[in-house]
Amino acid sequence: MPSSAPSNRKKIKMAKAEAKEVEALRLHTKDTGSADVQIALLTKRILDLTEHLQTNRKDHASRRGLLKLVAQRRSLLDYLKRTANARYSVVLEKLELRK
Repeated sequence: MPSSAPSNRKKIKMAKAEAKEVEALRLHTKDTGSADVQIALLTKRILDLTEHLQTNRKDHASRRGLLKLVAQRRSLLDYLKRTANARYSVVLEKLELRK
């Protein structure tokens, strides 16, 4: 049982960090699935995986997962740019993504 306690604390810590980023991009109070929110969550996961890969260079499975996340975020950004250009600009600015 002791091994699950640290992972629970880590999950709670990650949830709080994600909530802060997501809060700025929500369209309404219960928004969890809009492209804006999904991009924010993917960005957080990408940053965490990038940090992990800097210390674990030979972890090729995680590298593959990172590439999949980046591709998913890219497609969501393309969708947002096509459908709501103003929101796209806000997302790029808030998450400090370059394009």
